[in-house]
Amino acid sequence: MGLLTGRVAVVIGASSGIGAASARALADEGATVVLAARRLDRLQALAAEIEAKGGTALACAADASDEAAVLALFAAVSERFGRVDILVNSAGVSGDIAIEDLSLTDWRRIIDANLTSAFLCSREAFKLMKLQKRGRIINIGSTSAKVPRAHSPAYAASKYGIEGLTHALAIDGREHGIAVSILHPGFTQTEISERAATMTPGDRIMAAADVARIVCLMASLPDGANLYQGVALPLGMAFLGRG
Repeated sequence: MGLLTGRVAVVIGASSGIGAASARALADEGATVVLAARRLDRLQALAAEIEAKGGTALACAADASDEAAVLALFAAVSERFGRVDILVNSAGVSGDIAIEDLSLTDWRRIIDANLTSAFLCSREAFKLMKLQKRGRIINIGSTSAKVPRAHSPAYAASKYGIEGLTHALAIDGREHGIAVSILHPGFTQTEISERAATMTPGDRIMAAADVARIVCLMASLPDGANLYQGVALPLGMAFLGRG
């Protein structure tokens, strides 16, 4: 019996990076995982991997920034499982574009992928969790919501926005037994950064699986407890002080 046996977890952005690693970690602890992202082939491969280890996984192709797709996703989850215990909002894109070069199209693309997706999925999860009188939403933020990096105003705005969304939902969820939290990872090896994809995890960059361990810890806390906010850093990351 794992810490999450019997729980249903929906992981948004599960086709790669922190989302995929979180899905694996949650499944390892016994959760039934619903894998959602745009790339169905990757989701199916991950579902097969999880089921080969004795877990249960359902692959659902969905663009989390599209309202109709999110409505269809949660309708399918509700019909199949009747509940959502855990939602991990991990969908996102990077966006190192200086303000003078940032088009409205790129602004909207980044905000929609990183923030609108979390809003839409959280809204639908809230509806189910309020009926259940319990549930947990974990948003993947970024250290850019604490100390933005240069030339990335849209990305920073999206991550500050998801922190604000977390604050608001944490307040609104309390009376319904819904715990809402945010994890801000530092530099992590994922596909959204070309430089990160070529680096080896060490004191300058974390593996996505390391971040997923914290997601799993947050998800497995007792209903009455919430690790509301966390910052996970590579040991050598220049975040505190001048670096």
